[in-house]
Amino acid sequence: MSDNNAVQFDDAVQFDNAVQFEERRTEIRDRHLIPADTRPASTARGLHHTALISSDVERTVKFYQDLLGFPLTELIENRDYPGSSHFFFDIGNGNLLAFFDFPGLDVGPYQEVLGGLHHIAISVEPAKWARLRTRLTEANIELIEHSEVSLYFRDPDGARLELIADPLGEMYGNHVL
Repeated sequence: MSDNNAVQFDDAVQFDNAVQFEERRTEIRDRHLIPADTRPASTARGLHHTALISSDVERTVKFYQDLLGFPLTELIENRDYPGSSHFFFDIGNGNLLAFFDFPGLDVGPYQEVLGGLHHIAISVEPAKWARLRTRLTEANIELIEHSEVSLYFRDPDGARLELIADPLGEMYGNHVL
């Protein structure tokens, strides 16, 4: 098979897969998505905090508070691991981003695994989003911009973050809540 035929075959396979994946999404959506006007209220009050692991407390504080503008709200001992810190940043709307450090443990580098964290998307107002893009660029943080409203980048320990200029409950102009 020539290289050109192989490319055409790969394209056809990818198209067939894309069609199958969309059919499966449609099937799941039709079976499980409750229309907004009949959807019951959630049993949850909201996300209290998401906890990540930090290899260096001060470096993490400088990144999240000083660079991104998320105020540090508390720094306490981790009740589950003596000597470890548990600290929190205000990410707006009553939500917190938390971290643990585990001094003395070799927890290894960040990695994405099934059941693990892919990214954290944090909504910011468009004017603040533009200022943060400039600050991140000036700090030589590698960015990927998507759809003119999303910035993807990694924190000092490798966790992937997204700053999104869409309001809470919306994504790329679609209401998701």
